Amino acid sequence: MKLYVGNLPFTATEAEVREMFEAHGSVDTVSLITDRETGRPRGFGFVEMSEGAEAAMGALNGTPMGGRDLTVNEAKKRETGGGGGGRRDRW
Repeated sequence: MKLYVGNLPFTATEAEVREMFEAHGSVDTVSLITDRETGRPRGFGFVEMSEGAEAAMGALNGTPMGGRDLTVNEAKKRETGGGGGGRRDRW
């Protein structure tokens, strides 16, 4: 199961996030998202777990990390389309 982890402190590392989630089950991957242009952390990421995801959600949602309360829930599939960037006729 893929989990969304939001409101991460900008100083959080993949190792720290992995350690938190491994206390509840088997962590397959940890991916912290960075800004494409600046390379700076965006304050959220994803954790994939083969077991223990439900327990991790229940235990870690609202847990403080670096002065911020984490948001942990099941990741939603990204919807395709939208986003703009297309040509628009101007009047």
